[in-house]
Amino acid sequence: MRRAVDFLRRLRRARDGGLPLQNNPRYPNCRAGSLLLAVTLSASATAGEPGPAASRTDLTLKDQARVLAVTRPTTDFSKPEPFELMQGGAGTSEKDVNRDAFSQSSANITFEEEGTFKLGNALFRKNWVSSPSSTQASDGLGPLFNERACQNCHLKDGRGHPPEGGTSSTSMFLRLARDASNAEEKAALADHKVLNLPDPVYGSQLQELAVPGLKGEGRMRVDYTEEKVVLGDGAVVSLRKPSYSIQDLAYGPLDPRTTLSPRLTPPMIGLGLIEQIAPADILANADPDDRDGDGISGRPNIVRNGGEITLGRFSWKAQAASIRQQAADAFAGDIGISTPEVPRHWGDCTLAEKDCLALPNGVQQRLGTTEAPPPVMDLVTFYSQNLAVPARRDLGKPEVLAGKKQFYEMGCISCHMPKFVTLRGTPNKAQAFQLIWPYSDFLLHDMGEGVADGQRVGEASGSEWRTPPLWGIGLTATVNGNGFYLHDGRARTLEEAILWHGGEGRKARDRFAAADAANRAALIKFLESL
Repeated sequence: MRRAVDFLRRLRRARDGGLPLQNNPRYPNCRAGSLLLAVTLSASATAGEPGPAASRTDLTLKDQARVLAVTRPTTDFSKPEPFELMQGGAGTSEKDVNRDAFSQSSANITFEEEGTFKLGNALFRKNWVSSPSSTQASDGLGPLFNERACQNCHLKDGRGHPPEGGTSSTSMFLRLARDASNAEEKAALADHKVLNLPDPVYGSQLQELAVPGLKGEGRMRVDYTEEKVVLGDGAVVSLRKPSYSIQDLAYGPLDPRTTLSPRLTPPMIGLGLIEQIAPADILANADPDDRDGDGISGRPNIVRNGGEITLGRFSWKAQAASIRQQAADAFAGDIGISTPEVPRHWGDCTLAEKDCLALPNGVQQRLGTTEAPPPVMDLVTFYSQNLAVPARRDLGKPEVLAGKKQFYEMGCISCHMPKFVTLRGTPNKAQAFQLIWPYSDFLLHDMGEGVADGQRVGEASGSEWRTPPLWGIGLTATVNGNGFYLHDGRARTLEEAILWHGGEGRKARDRFAAADAANRAALIKFLESL
């Protein structure tokens, strides 16, 4: 390992003009400590264990200079930046803003691909049915499940909501997990073979619904208490703090070590572009030991994808490395449908749930060996990769530009990094070499005890969360008819979401709280323009 590290360090110094990665003018955004992280990952690959690439190999030196120049954070807030309107690159949707704003296809896919997108959309909306059924292509629901269709959780391809006001909880559910309790489980976690350990009876997710003849596992209960926060100018904001429990457990008690983590379904837009951000560009902003002393110590979640160790970038704790894997996990966990990637025909049923395992599954051998065979996964994945990011709105208005300046000066961009340029060589050229504005670094950050769930997921601790992208956040109410934010929807406004920031987000939160009303309002206007 030491020889591999030394070799890679010498190689990188030679490539970059004799300077280490940190403090190198070619990598102005790279935090101290990133070199060690990137070299360690590369050294693991050299030693025979694959890992994410430590540097971009898709760019010429000329292209590298262009990318660094265009992604460098601006210092001019007098006018919009070039291409800022098109925050999803050439695929940005410029269609009318309405409830379907998150359901448009990438503007730069071909006519033939538009047909594929529509087929994927149909499958994304399809209601699966329990086995046995006369509609065999839709057979295999559950037996335990949270919803019958992807679209029923990802409402209008947008954000879910907590269960309140008589609404269902199917767009927010409880993850169940415990930490390792023996040497074998600890070894599996250390080798990234599992992300955490499920409850021995109820599995990795509470399933509130079930096919006829079977009981659902229980019902999530959320109780809120209100906490008053006084801002610097005397304004008072009420934050609601949730607590979670499960009612009507059908199969006995939970393991006392099992933790409950609520998860709101996130928007689907721009996923294909996020998938094509170079791992090196994400790793370049990691600083796990906070060696530069700025209080921000983002780090990657390193996971397995199809057996290969790689960089996680999707979901609330960056535990999914690819859209296809994320879709397969959702099919199994949310709907109880098996796929080639996750071939669990009975979904999240455990060995303790014998009545569940005794029910028929929906595999049709003439269609394949899983309930959702490869063609289904191909179409759903393509659909998920090509949901367009809407164009910005009002980005040239003085109050929006003033809010953008506040966003930068308060330090929000330390985690919500504005820009990336995607890889040159991508499976679909629609995502190739695009300047995009997701406002995320896709790293894990400790956000403090206030929003901690106490649940480990891969490398992510119980208080760490992936920085969520902000593009499209201003259209939440338009698309979903609500304004619920954060991983559990506790925040009812963008202001509340900011005030919940703790840990590494505390400094930016405190600057926001100390600002006068005009500057706070301007920052919110900026967020609403995304």
